[in-house]
Amino acid sequence: MVRTSPTFRRRRLARRIRYLRERAGLTQEHAACELDMSTSALSRKENGDVITSVHEARSMVDLYDIRDPELLDLARAARERGWWRAYGVADRGYVDLETEACAVQELSLMYIPGLLQTEEYMRAIFVADSGMRPERNVENDVSVRTIRQRRLADPEQPLELTALVDQAALERPIGGPQVMRDQLRHLLEVVQLDRVELRILPKATGCHLGMAGAFVVLEFPEPEDNDVLFVSHPVGSVHVEKAGEVQQARVVFERLFAQALPAEQSMRLIERAAAELQ
Repeated sequence: MVRTSPTFRRRRLARRIRYLRERAGLTQEHAACELDMSTSALSRKENGDVITSVHEARSMVDLYDIRDPELLDLARAARERGWWRAYGVADRGYVDLETEACAVQELSLMYIPGLLQTEEYMRAIFVADSGMRPERNVENDVSVRTIRQRRLADPEQPLELTALVDQAALERPIGGPQVMRDQLRHLLEVVQLDRVELRILPKATGCHLGMAGAFVVLEFPEPEDNDVLFVSHPVGSVHVEKAGEVQQARVVFERLFAQALPAEQSMRLIERAAAELQ
């Protein structure tokens, strides 16, 4: 089943209504007056801060004198709830981004990336992150993450993952030795997927550019959707869309990728880490 992101649909809707107004040769002030709304209200809709209703979209189609069925479809889709909301998950805005992405580059320093985790490894992380969290909430988080993982092998809505993982993440026995062994063996299996590329940054690398913090760069299939840099922190997250800043993160990732072990050596290091767990 293809899953869609309401926030991304809202942003696409915003870009569309702005494009249609500009194509019609109307200023925001003129269009807002004709649409019986304030200029600031129309501005918020064209920036994606506020959702444009289907009724408002119809009025825009009439005002701009254009037939655009896609606009009405976007207006309807923008009001839908994200699929993950049914699980009560606080995703810090990441699942919304990944749902629409076609490719992910992730630098992970202390954990195995979420898309490559086993369920027991996930549970150990969710429990540790939340302290005395209700078991139901932990299981909902696990469910959402496992649903996300399916896209790595989904022919209809594929997702490509390039992951750089610091060796420290292989040696931290999250969940205990057995859970960690299973997790490392799982890595050896999942890297066989065509859409997964995994490289390990060995300790011998020493100090490297990525030590400032983990991050994810997401790429989207629609040309008008800017790539996004996502950085999580203890009390929230940061989404960066400025092209220059996202490109800086890509350069860091590419340099680290060049420093990482090649695929075969990365797999051998994972095998050795699994064998050494007591």
